[in-house]
Amino acid sequence: MYNEDTLVQTTTADYLRNELSWDESIFAMDEVFGREGTLGRSHDSEVVLTRYLGEKLMELNPGLPQEAYQDALRIITEVSSSSVLLATNRDKDKLHKNGVEVSFRNDKGERVKKRLRLFDFDHPENNHFLVVREFWIRGDLYRRRADVVGFVNGIPLVFMELKNLHKDIKAAYEQNFADYKDTVQHLFHHNAFIILANGVDAKMGSITSKFEHFNDWKRLQEDSAGVVDMETLLKGTCSKVNLLDIVENFILFDESAGKMVKIVARNHQFLGVNRAVAAVKDRKARLGKLGVFWHTQGSGKSYSIVFFARKVHRKLGGNYSFVVLTDREDLDTQIYKTFGGCGLVDNDKDPCRAANGAHLQALLGQQKAYVFSLIQKFNQKVDPNNPYTERDDVIVITDEAHRTPMCSTKLCADYRTPLATKFNFIGLKAKLSRY
Repeated sequence: MYNEDTLVQTTTADYLRNELSWDESIFAMDEVFGREGTLGRSHDSEVVLTRYLGEKLMELNPGLPQEAYQDALRIITEVSSSSVLLATNRDKDKLHKNGVEVSFRNDKGERVKKRLRLFDFDHPENNHFLVVREFWIRGDLYRRRADVVGFVNGIPLVFMELKNLHKDIKAAYEQNFADYKDTVQHLFHHNAFIILANGVDAKMGSITSKFEHFNDWKRLQEDSAGVVDMETLLKGTCSKVNLLDIVENFILFDESAGKMVKIVARNHQFLGVNRAVAAVKDRKARLGKLGVFWHTQGSGKSYSIVFFARKVHRKLGGNYSFVVLTDREDLDTQIYKTFGGCGLVDNDKDPCRAANGAHLQALLGQQKAYVFSLIQKFNQKVDPNNPYTERDDVIVITDEAHRTPMCSTKLCADYRTPLATKFNFIGLKAKLSRY
């Protein structure tokens, strides 16, 4: 029998299946357990659908002995009884991105190691997308039923808490999502992001997000009109291409404030970073001018820089170096701490903060992935026969440096300062925009 809650669930599942081409939709209220059952689960405490995952592991990593696949399944599903949710989620996120390393004996009887892929990020259609309604899950003390869970290759990446049309979605956060995190915590070990919706309004966030940090998804393209509704959010986050892009490139775990938080990119970060990455691919035709990424105050510039740099390294390969410049010490420290909090740099163990031109030259000569400094430290003449670097794979990122005379008259105006010579360039500014 349908009520308003189940109608929203049904409509959502049908949309994923019919409009976004998800491969399968299952109503699991009366799930039959067993290998050949509804979902292939042996009992309702399992959250990873090993029947689907096992098949995909063999398909994406062919030709290995069965012990390799069994070892991979064990590692992917195992959890310490004393584990903390966020730490476990971070560990599983690493497996999602980088694969799982297994050990097995080859045909010669030698023990070898190999890293197995869980997803085909380059070809989203090669993955299996399953939406399950009324997914029962048993915790240590309680049993709960999730409205909608989205599985990719048997891994529960998307959790949706849905309310009827007349209810504020804040109730989905306060009454349901918070309860699930307490009672069936392991449902979120592999989770990529959370969606709270009522069929019209919808917001997305991470397992650590406070309700006020759940965000709308307003547009699908940079130049499209913004529409705040559930359909736009589903298209923007749950299409096969976008969902895997978010999982691979737009999730961070940041400890810069002393306490770990999980960050999932907001709409403007996802669109802006992808446009910036496309500009890097087209850098020769653009003569190295990558553009300007506009932000409102407090809209996550530091995270945008991290998302951008990480995606370039992951998807474009090569030995790109990023020179991140600001014009104030507090900003320089803030961005450096964000990179450090996300585990990308540690100046004490591996220096990356340039004190002057000679130091910058040395760091670039060492092909450091990330270099941080203040733009005013380089307001000097540079011998054209001895530039900071001859490399053509250095990307300069400026944050707020448009306020300096040097930048406003040269760097942001025509990209021809000594520092920018042979560099690709992207400027990040805090200006009012439609975001």
